[in-house]
Amino acid sequence: MTENVVVLGSGYAGAGAIKSFEDEVDGETDVDITWISETDYHLVLHESHRCIRDPSVQENIAIPVHEIKQPSTEFIQDEVVGIDTDAQEVDLADSDAVEYDYLLVGLGSQTAFFGIDGLEEYALTLKSLDDALDIHDKIQQAAREASTNDPAQVVIGGAGLSGIQTAGEVAEFRDEHNAPIDIHLVEGLDQVLPNSDPELQGALRKRLEAADVNIKCGEFIGEVDEATVYIGDEDELDYDVLVWTGGITGRDCMQDVDLDKDERNHRVHAEGNFQTEDERVFAIGDSALIDQPGDQPAPPTAQAAWQAAEVAGENLARAVRGQPLKTWTHKDKGTVVSVGEKAVAHDVVNVPVETFGGLPAKLLKKAIAARWINDMTGVGRAAKAWPDM
Repeated sequence: MTENVVVLGSGYAGAGAIKSFEDEVDGETDVDITWISETDYHLVLHESHRCIRDPSVQENIAIPVHEIKQPSTEFIQDEVVGIDTDAQEVDLADSDAVEYDYLLVGLGSQTAFFGIDGLEEYALTLKSLDDALDIHDKIQQAAREASTNDPAQVVIGGAGLSGIQTAGEVAEFRDEHNAPIDIHLVEGLDQVLPNSDPELQGALRKRLEAADVNIKCGEFIGEVDEATVYIGDEDELDYDVLVWTGGITGRDCMQDVDLDKDERNHRVHAEGNFQTEDERVFAIGDSALIDQPGDQPAPPTAQAAWQAAEVAGENLARAVRGQPLKTWTHKDKGTVVSVGEKAVAHDVVNVPVETFGGLPAKLLKKAIAARWINDMTGVGRAAKAWPDM
């Protein structure tokens, strides 16, 4: 009997799982694979901030799905609007429902606004290629309308990885175009890249300040209107462009799915082998809260999704064959963060220096992106993308 295996999402989790699963079942004729995503490309999301400075980078970080999947895998470009676990169907916005025998949910996440008044209405986000291009356009427009005496005010909420890298790219755009722009990075907790090593935080702060980014930590954004960000009890920042990178939550289509999930953020609980409470439904990436040793689930990072996808694809094949599943444990290989053309690396495996910057960190950041692109499509596209990373 032919088994219908459906994979949702074309991010790191979905694209990586498709590659892994195809490799595992290569040549087997009793498996039909369907891949569903809103976009017909895989976005190298952790490099999407580069498009804020230079939109042409999209040519190298948006990889068409036909370059990734095998010809035998059916691809459907559509929005997932629901999953019926009883009927074993995926409901789509514009197409007929797709039946599955085994389903892997890798839909990623969307931006969380935490109920902050006005934030969702007025802020730009950075969760897609279109988002990055929109930020570029809005900053370019604001710069054109500004002057040296009245510079454009760009406010970035959230000083995690996305916020820091966004601030770095806006600073590079400002410097390359000699644009009158002031940049403000706002973080509610006490330091940039909260809950990370103080040495790494210090190195990132140093580079942000060298790029003339104004850092405001220790007060949360409480309200936003069309012109002003209200911070804490007394602080206000007028803005021309507001970008919010302050958190993630599960996709809307997961709210009503009949699976065990965190009701606050709609992310599905999964075992270390990626199975949910429904043994025919697997979940990985930002869509999932994957059990790990200790109290915390796997982190919602690109690195974790890459690692998980390989094992998830293999486990899908094992499930189809009725074989025991493997348990995955996330292994943190270190952190590399870009600040414009500069970068900082920390706690990188097999590197004796704990925190470092300069050319070695910059090359490492480029190599990570190039390696992923190579894994997805081959050395040719990776080499072509190298200058833009």
